[in-house]
Amino acid sequence: MERKDLAKFNLPDAPGIYRFLDVKGKILYVGKATSLSDRVRSYFANDLLHTRGKHMLDMVTKAALVTYTQTDSVLEALILEASEIKKREPYYNSKEKDNKSWNYVVITREEYPRVLTLRERDMFSGIGDVDGQYKYTFGPFPQGSHLGEALKIIRRIFPYRDNNCLPAQTCQKSMFIGAKTRNGNNARVLTARQRVSAGKPCFNRQIGLCPGVCTGEISQKAYAERIRQIKLLFEGKKSLLLKRLTRLMHDHAKKLEFEAAGEYKRMIFALRHIQDISLIKEDVREASREVASTRRRAFRIEAYDVAHISGKYTVGVMTVVEDGRTKKSGYRKFRIRILKDHSDDTLHLEEVLRRRFAHPDWGKPDLLVVDGGVAQKRRAERVIKALGVEVEIVSVVKDKRHKPQAILGNKEIADSFKRGILIANMEAHRFAVAYH
Repeated sequence: MERKDLAKFNLPDAPGIYRFLDVKGKILYVGKATSLSDRVRSYFANDLLHTRGKHMLDMVTKAALVTYTQTDSVLEALILEASEIKKREPYYNSKEKDNKSWNYVVITREEYPRVLTLRERDMFSGIGDVDGQYKYTFGPFPQGSHLGEALKIIRRIFPYRDNNCLPAQTCQKSMFIGAKTRNGNNARVLTARQRVSAGKPCFNRQIGLCPGVCTGEISQKAYAERIRQIKLLFEGKKSLLLKRLTRLMHDHAKKLEFEAAGEYKRMIFALRHIQDISLIKEDVREASREVASTRRRAFRIEAYDVAHISGKYTVGVMTVVEDGRTKKSGYRKFRIRILKDHSDDTLHLEEVLRRRFAHPDWGKPDLLVVDGGVAQKRRAERVIKALGVEVEIVSVVKDKRHKPQAILGNKEIADSFKRGILIANMEAHRFAVAYH
């Protein structure tokens, strides 16, 4: 897919999720966006390889279609993205994780469940759901910082218990102590005001992030309803959740329970007018980090060439071009040590590459350029794969006058970095001949 193809998809400047699909309609990648049009357009920037990596460049190259689902807020987009990734398991979402651990939201299996965030490695490393301690699991969520901001928004709408709240057993003990203090050994049901004085509220209750489990202000039944509401939200069933809250508001109003009805009215209003400016800011911060990362580290091209006379006195070289400029401090010379088969250029290239990547302190290349045709490119690819290095490789084919004729490899990369590739290749040839 190319940038010019985007116009036909009519992507809006609104939050939502987007999907890249291949020619067979299989979903390759799912992502969320504050602005669908801006986010999808960013995948067609010339520096995609540098900012997002080879796997994202591969994904865009294979993509043939973009679909999207618009949402009312970035919060809903984040929840929907996690749901889609779990359901579809797109290949390039897993690839992008690159050994990092996904984030999950879990709800514990307790009388008064807690809502927690866990890393995937913690869930399956012996401290997770071994005994069925989690009643519900939602995710995966790719960005931990985004999930943290989302939970702050959700908790202001639906206060819940977390690990910082007092344990439920401690809460119940506090209530009984308070009851016995006032009535001897005959415990009785306390009013909300009496419960607050009976057990000291935890900090989260004092700032309105806990519904008052520690002070007995919410019953187990009412708290279970709260958990159902949070579950519906994380399942992406906002319309169903709004209907449920509206019905509960009317039920309490009919019973003249105006305080409870007012609380449901507040929740409905908050859901319909989600204030997710913090999530939008987090998106902006992430984009800024990507740009800053690009500025801190230049795009590094390394080129290799071998020189000899009739298979004798063979040498190899490496040259470096960063952001289109030669970096001569990074140039390296190699005197070939292999004695057998002196005329095998591909064998000599392999030796140079193996010796180069024995020096991680020399820096990390974004692109390798070898001089020659298919044989040289394939030999380099085999060596790099065996060494466990992930880097794109292209080769420069010359004509009889030793002028560049073609660049073999990823066409997108060849077009985007053509000037740097040719400079690095010409420098490698010049440097190899001079050294020889």
